[in-house]
Parts: sequence; C-alpha cells; structure tokens
Amino acid sequence: MPSELMGFSVTQGGAVALLTLVVVMVLRGSLVPRRTYDDLLKERDTWREAHTVSEAARTSERAQTQELLELSRTSAHALQALPRMGLEEDTEVDAQ
Repeated sequence: MPSELMGFSVTQGGAVALLTLVVVMVLRGSLVPRRTYDDLLKERDTWREAHTVSEAARTSERAQTQELLELSRTSAHALQALPRMGLEEDTEVDAQ
C-alpha cells in the first residue's frame, strides 16, 4: 500500500487522515450508503422491466401494422380491378 495518498502521508495523520479520506470519498460519490445503493439497484431493475414491456408492445404493434398494410394492399388491388363507369369493360384503373 502506498505511504502517500493524494500527496499526504497517511501514517502522519492517523485517525484524522482516515476520517478525511472517508469524507472525501463520500463527497466524490465513491462511497455510498448501502440503502442508497439498494435503491439505485431497485430503480435500475424497474427501468429494465419497463424497457422490456415497452419493447414487447413495440413488437406487437409492428406485427399489427404489417398485417394492416397487407390488408390495405389487398383492398387496393381489389378496388383497382373493378371496372369504372363510362370506360370499356376490359380497361382497369391504374393506381396513381
């Protein structure tokens, strides 16, 4: 273990140096209480679950959209195949 930490000798300071080191670590976020850490883990798991549910809904929506697009294409082809009034019977309507 190095005898110097951030330019200060740990052996000269004793308890004061150790307490200062702990306070600095807490202020920098390197050392957090267990309750805070557990809350962060719980929040992470909640967001992960929400993302999973969202992706499942998005997949379902994509499948429904594909099915509706196919139905609309079929309907458009059926309507284009119908003859128009006032035109020859063999003429089909062009899609434009």
